[in-house]
Amino acid sequence: MKSQSRVVCSNKSPRVVDMTSNHSKNHANNISEGDDSSLRSLSSEDVSQVAPRGYCCAKSINPADGRGRKLHLLQMLVLPFIPIMALIVQTSIMLNDIVILRRESMDIENQVTAATELGKVVTRMQLERSEVAFFVYTNGTHYRTNLEQRFQLTNEALQNMSFWPLTLHFEDGRKVYLDRETFLKNLTTFRQTVKQSEETTITDVLSWYTSVNSAMLEQMTQQIKETDTSGVWRYLLAFKNLLKSIESTGVASVYGVNYFGQGFLKRRNYISYIQHDSIARDLLNTSLNYVPKLKKEYQILTMTMHEYGNIKKNNDIIIRNEQINANYTSALNYFDSIALYIDELRKLQRSLRVTIGDYVHENLQDAAHQEALGIAILVVVLAVSPVIIWLVHNAVATIQLYAANLSKKAKELKREKRKSDLLLFQMLPPSVATQLKQTRQVPAEYYASVTVYFSDIVGFTEIAAISTPLEVVTFLNKIYKQFDAKIECYDVYKVETIGDSYMVASGLPVKNGNKHVAEIASMALDLLAGSKHFKIPHRKSEKLQIRSGAHTGPVVAGIVGSKMPRYCLFGDTVNTASRMESTGEASKIHISLEMKKALDAIGGFRTEERGMVEVKGKGLMETYWLTCKEGGIHRNVEIEAPSYFAEDEDNEPVFIKRLRNENYF
Repeated sequence: MKSQSRVVCSNKSPRVVDMTSNHSKNHANNISEGDDSSLRSLSSEDVSQVAPRGYCCAKSINPADGRGRKLHLLQMLVLPFIPIMALIVQTSIMLNDIVILRRESMDIENQVTAATELGKVVTRMQLERSEVAFFVYTNGTHYRTNLEQRFQLTNEALQNMSFWPLTLHFEDGRKVYLDRETFLKNLTTFRQTVKQSEETTITDVLSWYTSVNSAMLEQMTQQIKETDTSGVWRYLLAFKNLLKSIESTGVASVYGVNYFGQGFLKRRNYISYIQHDSIARDLLNTSLNYVPKLKKEYQILTMTMHEYGNIKKNNDIIIRNEQINANYTSALNYFDSIALYIDELRKLQRSLRVTIGDYVHENLQDAAHQEALGIAILVVVLAVSPVIIWLVHNAVATIQLYAANLSKKAKELKREKRKSDLLLFQMLPPSVATQLKQTRQVPAEYYASVTVYFSDIVGFTEIAAISTPLEVVTFLNKIYKQFDAKIECYDVYKVETIGDSYMVASGLPVKNGNKHVAEIASMALDLLAGSKHFKIPHRKSEKLQIRSGAHTGPVVAGIVGSKMPRYCLFGDTVNTASRMESTGEASKIHISLEMKKALDAIGGFRTEERGMVEVKGKGLMETYWLTCKEGGIHRNVEIEAPSYFAEDEDNEPVFIKRLRNENYF
């Protein structure tokens, strides 16, 4: 085996060796700390520890740990809860608006009811006024209808009123509030006076009934809210104005009857007629403008009513107020035509009342439907919300469980990857291995000055010849484990072991200036001193002797091959260092002239001249012995050789120990 090794070393071509990665102490520390681009594997734990920009609490929401798991669950439950709460609030607001709309619709219905009741009372009072005025005008000799029945109808309308705020306004400016019972009592007294006394005039009748109707219409005006957004106020105002128009028409008709019955109107009565007739027309036009439907019905009325032309003709005659012959029959005919016209206007009034009722009914139905829909939506939202929260909770729990399992597997993968990375870095230099892992090509690199060290075991051929293969392997393993432990103290790389040959280099792949010479020299002295205490395990009586050699010079290093790549050194420096070892002597360190000069430049080392030595393939070379360091304490630590196959022997590789020390197990 030894002779074969020398044949390789004697080749004149540049020697090629593969460089395994037994790291120096500094690079071992680098491996322990890890190359972030090669050692670290990405896991959920790593992701959780990388805080996004602007978010300093990313680590606390890691769904794989305890506190982060709770915060993550809370966050995921809050997220769907926000739109649910917004929907509940929106639905509640909508429902509140619907309730308000329903309340407004009911208020409108109350307005319509009050206006309808007041309208009925005013209508009955107007009819009663017409009958009483006709009775007074004929001095009680003629009845158009039965007054008692008319009085009874008016009383029923008064009794059916759901409220009774009535204030009478008199011409002298007095305002008198009357309750229902008092008003009915006064009304009964006035009726009896009209029937029993012949001194009652039409003026008295107009004054009494007009004041009552004015109070009723004033109350109706107070009931109608023009700011109502529903639009029903237009119908109510049209209803009120139509009543007032009928009221003014009725009052004007009394003066018209007097004109035809007396042949002339006094100035005061004439002015009153003109005022009431104008007011009646204006109020009627206002009502028709408020309700277009009513306007069409009135146009139909004017075209179908036979007496409408006579009414306009008589109105023109009264406005001229020319002296005519008093004619009782003309007065009765005028009264009948006006009564017929007022009856037609009341038909419009009833039609308008039906329209108002339908409008209010539609509003109430729409409000009720919207309220039912709002309640249904709110109930559905409240019922579905717990289900959504429950589903989200289950989904988040499943995600967290998966994240926890994934984190556990990622940690296991990370640990195994670190073990494989450290094992790889035992075989290749870290920088080279990192580039290869990143699928990069590693170009060959020239190193102007490195120091290469070789050593072998003296008499290894004889020892191997009388030993079993297992004993040889055990022997080499123990001596190289000791050497491996010692070189950890130096900035060197273990290149390879071929049989008993041990090769170390310094100054590559990471350049260290001119320190490589001192590092190799110190290491060589340390290995030599340590070997003197090592005993061959299966031959306790024999001590180990090694022969060492070193040389300083340039080399080229790089990766050769793609399958099982090797970091190889090329150059004559490697061959020369090997010749220094092969031509050396036992327990001595043989160095070249180049290395001696480098050591002298640094200082601190003693050498002895050996003289000229014939080196195969090189000729005569001036060489030296490296003897010791000048002063200082050697970094060697005496390591006693462990007993052969002892039970407490630590056979774990270095990288496994490092992982164990770094708490990866």
